[in-house]
Amino acid sequence: MLTLLRHGRTAANAAGLLQGRIDNPLDDHGLVQARAAANALTSVDLVIASPLLRAQETASLVATANNLEVQTDVRFTEVDYGEYDSLPLKDIPPHTWKQWQTDPDFAPPGGERPRDLQRRVVEALEDLSDVASERHVVVVSHMSPIKVAVHWALGVETYQMFRMTLAPAAICRIDFRGTRPSLSAFNDLGHLADI
Repeated sequence: MLTLLRHGRTAANAAGLLQGRIDNPLDDHGLVQARAAANALTSVDLVIASPLLRAQETASLVATANNLEVQTDVRFTEVDYGEYDSLPLKDIPPHTWKQWQTDPDFAPPGGERPRDLQRRVVEALEDLSDVASERHVVVVSHMSPIKVAVHWALGVETYQMFRMTLAPAAICRIDFRGTRPSLSAFNDLGHLADI
């Protein structure tokens, strides 16, 4: 089984800012969320995380709870928003936002194309699929790479990712039926009910 865990909340998340490659730590609430996720994720065999601090902090709690070390995979890093990093979404020009949502080859100034995000994340998922079909693998990542993973499991185009949202510390699960991925949970927040 492949469990995809979005990192806990950061101050940038709380402020509604785009947070791509900016290396923010978890805020106090994000640490509480990450601890709750770690408590919910048991019998884990492998923990992999994006190199960004917010993912590493979240993954460290999951790994510690399962007596494991965190492995880092840069392919699970958040999309690069380029010049739009740290901006509120309302500051993105409307025509730019529309093109970004509909054109997989469009990149924000200095940023990353959705097609390139998809390519690197799918490559990482395919590398993990054999292991995840037999062991419980947790990947701690970010909203955009996790949405790509969901689309991969469903067999739909990645440009549809703008039609879904994913809360901080949300869990998604992908099971494997033979070699085919199958989405079994999306944006699961049950572990956060008591915080």
